[in-house]
Amino acid sequence: MVKLPDYVGALAFGIKMGVILPGMSLVEKVYSKLKECHRDGLLSDGDIVCITESVVARAQNNFISVEDVALDVSRKLNLPPDSRVGVVFPTASRNRFSLILMGIARAVPRGKVIVQFSVPTDEMGNQVVTPELAGQLGNRVIPDRLLGDRGFTHPVTGINYIKLYQELISDAGAGAVLFLDNNPLAIASHYPRGVIVSNVHRREATREKIKELVDNCITLEELCNRGEASSEWGLLGSNKSTEYQLKLAPKNGQQLVERLQQKVADDLGVRLEVLIYGDGAYCDPTTGIYELNDPRPAFAATGGLNRIREGIKYKYLADLYYSQGKSPAEIEELLRKSKQEAFSSSSAEREGTTPRRLEDVMASLADLVSGSADAGTPVVLIKGM
Repeated sequence: MVKLPDYVGALAFGIKMGVILPGMSLVEKVYSKLKECHRDGLLSDGDIVCITESVVARAQNNFISVEDVALDVSRKLNLPPDSRVGVVFPTASRNRFSLILMGIARAVPRGKVIVQFSVPTDEMGNQVVTPELAGQLGNRVIPDRLLGDRGFTHPVTGINYIKLYQELISDAGAGAVLFLDNNPLAIASHYPRGVIVSNVHRREATREKIKELVDNCITLEELCNRGEASSEWGLLGSNKSTEYQLKLAPKNGQQLVERLQQKVADDLGVRLEVLIYGDGAYCDPTTGIYELNDPRPAFAATGGLNRIREGIKYKYLADLYYSQGKSPAEIEELLRKSKQEAFSSSSAEREGTTPRRLEDVMASLADLVSGSADAGTPVVLIKGM
């Protein structure tokens, strides 16, 4: 087994897997690559194997159509075709929400879809309207004459999501009502028969607020969460796959990560941790967009990752010992001993080391390594963490 030099710290690298198609055994595919890593001295106890959710869902053939969404919306909210349905705080995203909205609109082809946007951005920081235009419009229905206004154009993608969403609804035959308001209860003034809470991370709080006035209210998590093609996450974490097809988040992910962990332990004698990752949990400082459009960074993880990652404040201690006149060799030895000591969370030795869930940190790192383009590395191996 090749051992990394002592001067190498944490290391993460992508593993090229080739194409993953529906019906393939992902456990076997990933295991075969890990076996190669083991042969080449790249696999050790304590390593973390991260698998992107997209290939898990694809191998599971976990796809649904727009019509599947329409049918479930109609059934879950008991909506006749001429109903009024509310959509509160949707994500401004073609990839994440356009097909979901299309399905909602098809559930009420002779009714109305009332879309309530948060302003000036959605929950992820995607600009819905400029702050200046939001101030001018106030909390009211957006006039049709303003739909082409540049104030609605996303500064990065160049898409006018308000206009796009209106067109998606109209193309399905339903009437479209779109307005801006950060108060979830505002949807009630449009008298919807049912409401779909569409934000991701604050969905439960939003639903509880709306249910004060509209009892027939569900979240995206409650749609498409039963059946052969489904996910326990419902429509959360879904992505556009084709023009009229969605890829859902993986289902039964916990079983997969535990099976892979056990197979590697039994066949190779190596104790790994395994997780399935989605979007990383970080905010782009340039655009202000919060990357995490999935309900969480890790859809599933083995038990060793279910803890908080903490540590000592290395630079604080180095400065402290230097101010005390310690030599470089003495400082190195003191730092080595400090890593083995237990400090309280309020101690100066840990000041500034924000505790974070280990699985969230690892999933975010894996997402950065693999990216969302054409790297072709849907599996990431992390060492030394």
